[in-house]
Amino acid sequence: MLMAAKKKSQLDAADRNAMSDSTFAFPRLRKEPLNDAKHVRNAIARFDQVRDVTDKERDEAFRRIKRAADKFGVEMTEKSWRELGKPSAARKSSDRDKSKAQLYAEARDRGVTGRSTMTKAELIKALGG
Repeated sequence: MLMAAKKKSQLDAADRNAMSDSTFAFPRLRKEPLNDAKHVRNAIARFDQVRDVTDKERDEAFRRIKRAADKFGVEMTEKSWRELGKPSAARKSSDRDKSKAQLYAEARDRGVTGRSTMTKAELIKALGG
């Protein structure tokens, strides 16, 4: 049962290939799928890691991510794509207010390795805080 739930949240090559270009934050490159909350959070965190795109493509990707965040109930405080993928003072403060269990869940969703042995401070650091 756990394996089925885990597999459901992960995209394999066939799943990605079946998705329309408009499902991606960067459709030309088919980068950063926006098909569920987990992938939207991932697109926000990795936005600044996408290479070989123009500022116009980043503007469009930001609008797509914002729409997907609204659709899937993902909180997004950034007002510009230039803020995505970068830790902010507000985010650092809010991470300190979260419980270790909440930080662990976020680390699990983002695929942070070694999270099970991390302290709360290490989880905050691993999440960009």
